[in-house]
Amino acid sequence: MAESVVLVSEKRQPHGSAEARRLRRSGKIPAVLYGHKEETIPLLVSQEEFTKALRHGARVIDLAHGGTQEKALIREVQFDHLGHDILHVDFARVSADERIKIEVRVELRGTAPGVTGGGLLDQPLHNLSIECPAISVPESIRVNIGELQIDGVIHVRDLKLPEGVTALNDPDAVVVHVTAPIAEAEGAAGPAAEQAEPEVITKGKGEGEEGE
Repeated sequence: MAESVVLVSEKRQPHGSAEARRLRRSGKIPAVLYGHKEETIPLLVSQEEFTKALRHGARVIDLAHGGTQEKALIREVQFDHLGHDILHVDFARVSADERIKIEVRVELRGTAPGVTGGGLLDQPLHNLSIECPAISVPESIRVNIGELQIDGVIHVRDLKLPEGVTALNDPDAVVVHVTAPIAEAEGAAGPAAEQAEPEVITKGKGEGEEGE
């Protein structure tokens, strides 16, 4: 589980997109804190500190603002169209005793013997929907594929989840499997050749009969 970190923020006054761009140029990210039927608070957080928290897999933040500190889930991060710069962050209030629903990435571990044997690895499910304690959101769900042979498959129901974590996806959904390589059909050009050859022979006979 990723550890919660303290992120210092400051209240901001919304002044439109131009002001938001100016703040981002100064190293600040516009954000908002909401939830638990309390007031929605516009905030500013340090771009450097927030990016560092994301890089370390933080999902729950101890958000300090206005002399108080609240636990908050990083609910949504909005990036620019290139996916580089963070434009805005949504924080949702959480408490230590509540369970939340969230998506986490699926991380494959190991090398599947079926792949080294010529099979093809296919991972239809890259993110898993889970329910878990708000203060214990896993950074990822790790899936060991070290014993996956050709035609082997791991379903959602087969996953070994951390304590307190429940998967919300269809239990029969395929997470990852190894398929047999698609072999070229023997004599793939055979049928075409067989059809072409009689056509030439028949044509030749026709020409010969006309000449007699």
